Amino acid sequence: MNSWLLSYEGFDPASEGLREALCTLGNGRFATRGATPDGELRTAGTYAAGCYDRLDSTIAGRTVTNEDLVNLPDWLPLTFAAPGSYWFRPERADLLEYRQKLDMRHGVLSRALRWRDESGRITAVRQRRLVSMADPRLAALETTFTAENWSGPLRVRAALDGRVTNSGVARYRDLRGDHLTCHDTGDQNGLTWLTAATRSSHITVALASRIDTATPAREMIREGDRISTEHVLDLAQSEPATLTKTVALATSRDSASYDARSAAIRAVRLAPRFDVQVAQHTAAWERLWQRARVDVDGPELSQIVHLHIFHLLQTLSPHTADLDVGVPARGLHGEAYRGHVFWDELFVLPWLNLRFPETSLGLLRYRYRRLPEARAAARDAGLSGAMFPWQSASDGREQTQTLHLNPASGRWLPDASHLQRHIGLAIAYNVWQYHLATGSLPPWCAELLIDIARFFASLAVLDPTSGRYEIHGVMGPDEYHERYPDASSPGLANNAYTNIMTVWLLLRARDTLDLLPELAASAQEQARWDDITRRMRVDFHDGVISQFTGYADLLELDWARYRGVRRLDRALEADGDDVNRYKAAKQADTLMLCYLLTSDELVGILNRLGYPVEPSLIPRMVGYYLDRTSHGSTLSAVVHAWVLSRSDRARSWQFFTEALFSDIKDVQHGTTAEGIHLGAMAGTIDLLERCYLGLEIHPDGLHLNPLLPDRLGTLSMPIRFRGSQLFIDADHRQARINGVPRPTFVTGRQGEPTMAATGDLGRRIAQHRMRLGLTLEQVAERADISPGYLQYLEEQPGTPTAETMCLLAGALETTVDDLLGGGIDQPPGRGRAKAAPTLASLDRDECLKLIEPGGIGRVAFNGSHGPTVLPVNYQLHHGSIVFRTATGGPMDQDLRTGLEGVEIKVGFEVDRIDEAQREGWSVLVQGPAHHIPPDELPEVTGSRVTPWAGGERHLYIRITPHQITGRRIHHL
Repeated sequence: MNSWLLSYEGFDPASEGLREALCTLGNGRFATRGATPDGELRTAGTYAAGCYDRLDSTIAGRTVTNEDLVNLPDWLPLTFAAPGSYWFRPERADLLEYRQKLDMRHGVLSRALRWRDESGRITAVRQRRLVSMADPRLAALETTFTAENWSGPLRVRAALDGRVTNSGVARYRDLRGDHLTCHDTGDQNGLTWLTAATRSSHITVALASRIDTATPAREMIREGDRISTEHVLDLAQSEPATLTKTVALATSRDSASYDARSAAIRAVRLAPRFDVQVAQHTAAWERLWQRARVDVDGPELSQIVHLHIFHLLQTLSPHTADLDVGVPARGLHGEAYRGHVFWDELFVLPWLNLRFPETSLGLLRYRYRRLPEARAAARDAGLSGAMFPWQSASDGREQTQTLHLNPASGRWLPDASHLQRHIGLAIAYNVWQYHLATGSLPPWCAELLIDIARFFASLAVLDPTSGRYEIHGVMGPDEYHERYPDASSPGLANNAYTNIMTVWLLLRARDTLDLLPELAASAQEQARWDDITRRMRVDFHDGVISQFTGYADLLELDWARYRGVRRLDRALEADGDDVNRYKAAKQADTLMLCYLLTSDELVGILNRLGYPVEPSLIPRMVGYYLDRTSHGSTLSAVVHAWVLSRSDRARSWQFFTEALFSDIKDVQHGTTAEGIHLGAMAGTIDLLERCYLGLEIHPDGLHLNPLLPDRLGTLSMPIRFRGSQLFIDADHRQARINGVPRPTFVTGRQGEPTMAATGDLGRRIAQHRMRLGLTLEQVAERADISPGYLQYLEEQPGTPTAETMCLLAGALETTVDDLLGGGIDQPPGRGRAKAAPTLASLDRDECLKLIEPGGIGRVAFNGSHGPTVLPVNYQLHHGSIVFRTATGGPMDQDLRTGLEGVEIKVGFEVDRIDEAQREGWSVLVQGPAHHIPPDELPEVTGSRVTPWAGGERHLYIRITPHQITGRRIHHL
């Protein structure tokens, strides 16, 4: 089993929706579901982060407005037909073979099939698809056809289709989903394009497509909302023929863009060929995985961990950091929850903070940009500060539905979930966690936290009878309980989670003022905050914290009757009953306190409020509420795995594995097809890190207190903590930071120097290890460090401590100076030669392969001032060397050749010297240099070559190789 591959065998229409969601490809800017390019039963979906639109629908005699993440025009359609046969459709094809694979390491979705047509002709089809992580505007589909037992013409039709709607969720289909209008199509210099606009938000969306194949299009079919081209490939038996479709997506929300259509056309025209796109895309993914890797034992567990991280990064990548977007609860993978932003960032940002803090900061900025709207909402409610909406989308106004459909009864019911004011607590919690993880608290982040604190302080009203502050008219995270039984209006009093987290927030607000005293808060306001943190009301019953005032009076549910029913609210309503009458929860509510706060923090708050706490309170609460929870949310398993991790490890692992497999096995029977559950995916990775590894971030630094489940042997990962790159791993014996056992890491005060990873430390370690004939495990045992950290050092730069370097040097029978490169910082060429070096000649193909990736080379020629050698950035384009220089500059004058018919030969040299390994290679290209004529420029500019010296250098020079020679030096 390959832990980096998610594979499916055979075509199964019934499971296509699930596959489409799990095989989604994205780059943080947009994503496309893994729908077939040619199927009939497909739920195609392409979604751009932050692209929303509102429509009115009439439901149950009322007009309701819903804002949706818009399903954008479909760029995938591509089908084919053998002579005399129908267009290929997998649902009605004679399939001899059908496989689909998601390569999570490289972000590539592949499909392989063999199809027998009505005449018995067998055709093999291989496809690769990507949504570029290197260039977030691009996507591409490569298709290779092989006629196995025939020769002849194969028709291929590729299209851009604007006939899409938001119809991916069955229970929403009574609502309008026709968000796109004003369609237009056209072609330009062999490229096709399609534009549309959203009806209410007036966002222009453009797709442009380029087809790369051996033969030009035979026919173009242009319709108002769809454009397609037909190509004919002359297949020879057993000889592959390839057609590539490259697409660019642009919208009027994009930065640095004049208009969407011209931006898309230009982007697709300049896009490199598919193999270069794949190389750039996989390199970008490799860089992400270097920061995001989490290594666990076992291929199955590793596969799911990789899948969850993969989908998290497809939705929230470094490309997201500069966008005005939040955390969509179902990713960019489908239309459930209408693409809205809830509180899922609470489960997502703690993981991002330690790997991609710039992305976390961008997501917090999404909230800050909507702070004026939140302030207005608070004022309209007669309150202070900022009241954020439970469901947010484009502009920060409340987008929670007022009616929702119960599929079990078919009835549309009132929805009061906008009363989940605790969304503000989640935002403030994330601000503080970002501060703890990075050591940074930008003033605007502090402003966000303070304004949320003001809102919750204004919600708290002093009851003169009890002398306690109370919060009324809210809903907790449970979501089943909207109101008291038979109450005429929704809302609950003194939800324990809301009240206690308000106390936590007000204490953090005081800490924030200490950090940034320039923030305005009067002494009177601060005194009231302090009073609330000492007199907030919390109810108790049966020796546990009550979920809300009056919870103890609710009925006990007949759990035997509803055994296994996750959505009790729907089942009870269909039976004519009401879940508000019972002590039954959809997911953790009071227990969320144990998820967000350490036991010391929770006990400290209760003691501060004057409530005596018995040692058995927390375990008693866990058992009490766990027995009354139906786990109607995928987040429920995450939270309960967390709260059970120290008291019932076996049951914790059971909930953890349920959360892990909730999407891949679709435990909620059909919900994954509507979009993955991003919070649950991120929550499982965070659970491994902060819960099982016991990684806690405190103001004084990082603390480790691991308690790994029995089924989890080892756990390792790199993190970035307050500017330091650390590698943490643990097993059942101990936890290690950078390979050394230690329970804490305090930045700036730990007193342990680190050694810069000068040169290629990893390669030197590997070289010495191989010289001694030792395995990773043997060297790790010799050095008394972990194998995981040693592998990490060999694979990428690290910052080991001086102690670690000494241990490694001893284990590898060398010196610290040698591991760090010795004289590596001296000028190039001063390194010592290897003993018994050999020089090998390279043939032309080997030389071209070495220089094919492009980079920095040197051009040598006889210039006006004598022999001249200049560095340039180059690309290999159709076998020639291409670089850029300044028009009218010295190189332009000295190399002015082809326009005057003068042939000047130059030398072009590329070398790579690894002084750490004391080996290398050099390639010399000799041939004429020419200015590239204007009629060839459009093709050459697609090579993406950039000038070595920067600036306005728009003159392209081409060197045509007449002679290519190369040498490689290595040692015996």
